[in-house]
Amino acid sequence: MAKCAVCGKGVHFGIKVSHSHRRSNKMWKPNIKSVRVKVNGGTKKMPVCTGCLRSGAVERA
Repeated sequence: MAKCAVCGKGVHFGIKVSHSHRRSNKMWKPNIKSVRVKVNGGTKKMPVCTGCLRSGAVERA
């Protein structure tokens, strides 16, 4: 799975518990988009989570 290039957010694992308390594995995936970003005067395509995009941590090209 991809990780955010800015904050490092990635996949989280846990256990899903149903109403009858049957337990199974669960995976939470971050909302990651492939975005063109300005880096050192040029542009580069990077995986960035939407939280970083909304906060303005990345300058889009």
